[in-house]
Amino acid sequence: MTILALVTVAVWLLAFLVPAGLYDRGENGAPVAGTYHRVEGDRSLTDRLDDLFLAPVNGLYGIQDSTTGEVGPGFTGALYGSAGVFLFVLAIGVFITVVFATGALDRGIALLAHRLRDRGALLITAVMVVFSVLGTVEGFAEETLGFYGLLVPMMLALGYDRLVAVGASILGAGIGVLCSTVNPFATGVASSAAGISLGDGILLRGAMWVVLTAVTVLYVVRYARRVQRDPERSLCGFLPGDLTRKAAADADVEPELTRLHKAVLVLLVLVFAFMIFSVVPWSSALTGKADATPYGWELDWSFPQLSALFLCAAVLVGLVARMGEAKLSSTIVQGAADFISPALVIMLARGVTVIMNNSKITDTVLHSIEGVVKGTSSSLFAVIVFLVNLPLAFLIPSTSGHATLAMPILAPLADFAGVSRAVVVTAWQAASGWMNLWVPTTAVTIGGVALAKVGYDKYLRFVWPLLAILFVLICGFVAAGAAM
Repeated sequence: MTILALVTVAVWLLAFLVPAGLYDRGENGAPVAGTYHRVEGDRSLTDRLDDLFLAPVNGLYGIQDSTTGEVGPGFTGALYGSAGVFLFVLAIGVFITVVFATGALDRGIALLAHRLRDRGALLITAVMVVFSVLGTVEGFAEETLGFYGLLVPMMLALGYDRLVAVGASILGAGIGVLCSTVNPFATGVASSAAGISLGDGILLRGAMWVVLTAVTVLYVVRYARRVQRDPERSLCGFLPGDLTRKAAADADVEPELTRLHKAVLVLLVLVFAFMIFSVVPWSSALTGKADATPYGWELDWSFPQLSALFLCAAVLVGLVARMGEAKLSSTIVQGAADFISPALVIMLARGVTVIMNNSKITDTVLHSIEGVVKGTSSSLFAVIVFLVNLPLAFLIPSTSGHATLAMPILAPLADFAGVSRAVVVTAWQAASGWMNLWVPTTAVTIGGVALAKVGYDKYLRFVWPLLAILFVLICGFVAAGAAM
């Protein structure tokens, strides 16, 4: 949030130097290449100060005037702010928090680990695939911090080292987020900012998820087997007591799933399965035609309906778990509180785009890059989008904030290059996800190595060959997606 506050001030100051300009717009509102022209700036110093002062407010519920295109809280027109996404983030936070409060998800993973305790490779694979699935559908990442107390002793009991637990957690969930299919915090926010459906590009992202998850699992399993055969080859070494495998005694009693746990886990699966069903443009996905007529059973849901879905699902889980009115109410409030930070980041990032919009400099920025885009092939353009977003992801580790800030500029560039905006979303989220696998500005990475008592330098030494492999694969996927 501090970075976004500084970016807001920097962009506001930059607007004094960058000349105002506009593109002609097509019927769909997209800028028309080659139509950029300078316009006279009509913002007085008072107007500009007002834009800076109201940036967070406009970022939440600013209205874009249907005549002038200016954004403000008192205009009449379309909603420009991020109120819909803001509420959706809080709603899914409420749902996830209520589910965790039942203990069902924790117990389910514990049971899975116990039953596979004699088959280490399967255990690692199962944990990573579960985390990756959760990451790709709902941005499961920070939640992995709660599982180190289980995974570290389990991996040590199997003869592995602490890096295996770190790799299974950070890389398992991280690769899912990198290849987000319908993750609302990454794909959802970016798709909304790009003006496309959440389901657009899901086939490319799904293929990426299968391949990159398989490569990452094999990488961690290969290292784990090497350490199991020869503990001297461990990159992090062992702490006193690690090699005694005393933690194996904790796995003697199989965790049991109560009827309540089973019911909650079924509801969890059903809710996310229904979310995927409700947002996917099935007619386009099955026919391959972007303008295909929707089937009668397609729901075409977006953030308002999904917000209601997760709020209702949270209440339903609470009722099934017999939490009681007081506990359920407090858990709902706590869930919204826990997720207010990413929601505020989205609001602040959207406020930056409002300043650019009112100053009429967004199109000038696009025009400055248009010449570069025109001379590139569609495949090269997609790779450039991936590369450009790497440093941005370091500065803004929040996927939601990064998407809201960058996508209004990146998405129109795709129109110039003749590339689907869905490919731009995929390239953007891959850059964000790739950086978040190792940068120390993310709680998932730095918190994970701290909980596992592994040096950050040891983790970097462990992960850099995989990062190189993933870098090449990502470039290949986005380039192929742009050329198709």
